[in-house]
Amino acid sequence: MAGISCYSPSLLSSRSNLGSSLLVVKYRGGIVTGKPLRRRAFEIKAEVEFVNADEAKKLVAVEGYAVLDVRDKTQFERAHIKNCYHVPLFVENTDNDLGTIVKRQLHNNFSGLFYGLPFTKPNPEFVPSVKSQFSPESKLLLVCQEGLRSAAAAQRLDEAGYDNIACITSGLQTVKPGTFDSVGSKELQDAGKAGLVTIQGKISAVLGTVLICALLFITFFPDQAEQILALVPSS
Repeated sequence: MAGISCYSPSLLSSRSNLGSSLLVVKYRGGIVTGKPLRRRAFEIKAEVEFVNADEAKKLVAVEGYAVLDVRDKTQFERAHIKNCYHVPLFVENTDNDLGTIVKRQLHNNFSGLFYGLPFTKPNPEFVPSVKSQFSPESKLLLVCQEGLRSAAAAQRLDEAGYDNIACITSGLQTVKPGTFDSVGSKELQDAGKAGLVTIQGKISAVLGTVLICALLFITFFPDQAEQILALVPSS
């Protein structure tokens, strides 16, 4: 599927047409022109391009994009693209005011316990950290696990003057094994899986296997199954 350039209101570009402005949305393969806008003509060069995993690989290998991973530390350590840069959009929240302590406890008892998600807050040093490593003219492929954080990071970098930004639609969870060279104990698409849900999945798989075997045994060996059931004490 062709990559589509996705725009927020600050990213829309237009061109003059008899004193009005036309909405212009760029995508790989052509231009779609929308209805006239009642605003003075303006043009913004920055655009955020959303691509699939194969297109993202081409951006890195052919067009020289640098991979910037904006996930939290735990997901990054489970799996990340080899030779990527890591600047988290959110960092662990270790504040100890009463409100934060209550929120952290609630988080740890639910999202943290079941999904292995850390308790985080926005990283105030995100943009300065990126600026210390990349110029505004740099080509950056932003990645996260589901695609939400990379889109938010792209908006912040766009506001900071970065002109060449791309994101993987729906994040690393859509990246098939072998698409990128990776580092870590898991595949890129599984880096977001942690907590009790992973154990529950394994337990469900075992129970499902047992039930299927029991059904097959009853189907093909009904006499033996009846004898075994007769040994079970009635309540």
